[in-house]
Amino acid sequence: MTFSRLLLSSVLACSVLAMPARAQITNVAEALAQEKTAYQPRIQIALLLDTSNSMDGLISQTKSQLWTLVNELSEGKKNGQTPIIELALYEYGNSNISVSKGYIRQVLSLTTDLDDVSEKLFALATNGGQEYAGQVLTKSLDELEWSAHKDDMKLIIIAGNEPFTQGSVTWQSACERAKSKGVIIDTIHCGDADTGMRTGWKDAADCAGGIYMTINQDEKYVHVPSPWDDTLLDLNKKLNDTYYGYGTRGRELKTRQVVQDSNASSMNKGAEISRLYSKSKAGYTNEAWDIIDAYKKDKKSVMEMEDDKLPEELKGKTADERKVFIEAKQLERADIQKQIADLGKKQRAFVAEKRKEMSDTKTLDNIMVKAVRKQAEDSGFKY
Repeated sequence: MTFSRLLLSSVLACSVLAMPARAQITNVAEALAQEKTAYQPRIQIALLLDTSNSMDGLISQTKSQLWTLVNELSEGKKNGQTPIIELALYEYGNSNISVSKGYIRQVLSLTTDLDDVSEKLFALATNGGQEYAGQVLTKSLDELEWSAHKDDMKLIIIAGNEPFTQGSVTWQSACERAKSKGVIIDTIHCGDADTGMRTGWKDAADCAGGIYMTINQDEKYVHVPSPWDDTLLDLNKKLNDTYYGYGTRGRELKTRQVVQDSNASSMNKGAEISRLYSKSKAGYTNEAWDIIDAYKKDKKSVMEMEDDKLPEELKGKTADERKVFIEAKQLERADIQKQIADLGKKQRAFVAEKRKEMSDTKTLDNIMVKAVRKQAEDSGFKY
């Protein structure tokens, strides 16, 4: 029993002695129900990407579809709660990484900072090396802070094109470790299905309760233009204007936000719009550098913040002036987010209808994103 649950039980025991039996039962049940629904479930995903030579197509598709994956998962609810999305990133098979490390590097530990994920992903570059799938799986299982909560979904997605059997650490041992932690392993073979099955990719997914997938890493994502695209992108600029960096890194991280917009735009307009949708949702929070999000989390700290740490727009203002400015920007941001949500429904419906007329592609959006959402539903998330 956790300390918080023990404390809750003790308080209830002391406070209900004078109540009728029926009231005691009702109050205890209600308190335990509140405790259950208060927990915000997590979806933890570690992306393990082969960055050896010839894998540029995989990296490109991942850059393009990152925001689509986040959007799909963040639309679900469990016990009435929207999930916290945490992503981690590993690269393996890259000869720029020391052989003593198995050509493996943890790029980013589990984080909710989606701009950081995007920044690190766009910095990846391919180079030849040996692809040790069992070893990178084991490292991610050992190094990351996987949740022990029963309401959380924990998933590793490993993608590559070489045999899954390379290296001294077997995928079988990694699979057993994953099962002991309640972590699912999905495998994505960048090539034909038969080759992936012959070289261990399907067996590894089957072992850890995951899904075996194949993609054509060289196939290009096709954006379907809609009448609302340009309006949505204009709203993105207005949304950015409601962010105000504070502290020593505020200006730097606000710039990073714009740079990641540009990175998404460099892939295709679809990626740019998908990122906009992510930025307009509750899961995109930046309280570590944005004064508006920081105020939402901890009003007292923001109101007491030293003047030299504030954004230029708030320096020299009284507490009341600070409050009025921030709350006005909160309302402005909420209004822009609502406009994005309303237009987004029209845009997505239009695109979905157009895609019915097109042949299916074997890109990450059609293969991985749909599969992972199905797994989230199987884990109790409702969409």
